Amino acid sequence: MVKKHNRISGQICLWLAILIFGASSAITRKLTEIGAQHFIDARNPISLCNVLFVGNICALLILIPIYRRQWNKATLRKLSRKNWLNLTKVAILSGAIAPALIFQGLALTNVNNVVLIGRLEPPLTLALSVWLLKQRINIWETVGAVIAFIGVTLTIILQPPQPMTHMGVHIGVGEILSAIGAMALAVSTIISKQHLSKIPLGIYSVFRTALGTIIFFFLALIIYGRDHFTDVFSPFLWQWMFVYGFVIVVLGQSFWIKGLKVSSVSVASLISSFTPLVGILAAYFILGETPTMAHYIGGSLILVGVLLSQIGIRRQASLRTGLPKIIFTSAQHKLETTIGFKGM
Repeated sequence: MVKKHNRISGQICLWLAILIFGASSAITRKLTEIGAQHFIDARNPISLCNVLFVGNICALLILIPIYRRQWNKATLRKLSRKNWLNLTKVAILSGAIAPALIFQGLALTNVNNVVLIGRLEPPLTLALSVWLLKQRINIWETVGAVIAFIGVTLTIILQPPQPMTHMGVHIGVGEILSAIGAMALAVSTIISKQHLSKIPLGIYSVFRTALGTIIFFFLALIIYGRDHFTDVFSPFLWQWMFVYGFVIVVLGQSFWIKGLKVSSVSVASLISSFTPLVGILAAYFILGETPTMAHYIGGSLILVGVLLSQIGIRRQASLRTGLPKIIFTSAQHKLETTIGFKGM
């Protein structure tokens, strides 16, 4: 009875986390719109760069207390130089480059595009797993990945006219950046699976977030100049970032971690597959973004692909008896690829 109660409460936590993560893109865009109404010397204090930078700091404030026990001398001594090198690669790709590209995509295109194009990550990860890691997948996952990929492609090419065009196909800069961000996340996931599966999740998460934040900070300074983070200590920014940090980072991560502890891989993966739908609904209710025909067509195919993939995942899970809980970084990261952008 107690175990059943734990499973139900775990699923509720996962659903709450997915609702928060799914709405993160819309919330981020809404915050920048609020900032645009309160310029400071012709600058938006709640710029996307400020949100990402301060949001990561908020993430660290919640991750460090949760995982502080894993950061001990005994555990750190077990990590080789190769481990740290691969951790650094993952931090650069998934902690700095991918978030920066996705945030820039949010600045240039609508949230629905970013949400749906972000679904490019799972099929890419699956393809790279088969190619580089020789991972075996069943027919359900294969067909699901192909259909989802077609859905993402149609979402991109059926967009209304954008600044960049090629052979009659309209492709916007925001869509391109979002796609590249998804690719960077897919590559980082492969590195994690291949080299970091036994790294404690706490060391993995904290290091990736911390180093990614530092690298992003200096990249932004190089690209945009010294004055880019002038308003990072603005009281108006932090007023809203406390709300952002509490809802997206603290509540979202807390629900997610708590739910993972008592849920199976298949259940968590199934629940997380609803993230794109939540993202589209959030964009409509928070921002008033009405889905276009491209979103309906591409989103429907993506949903079908995700559901077919879930059948494959559940079939594989039913054959396994040694992984009832989500333990290793590779399993955690596999689930994170089904979620997409989480606001940080």
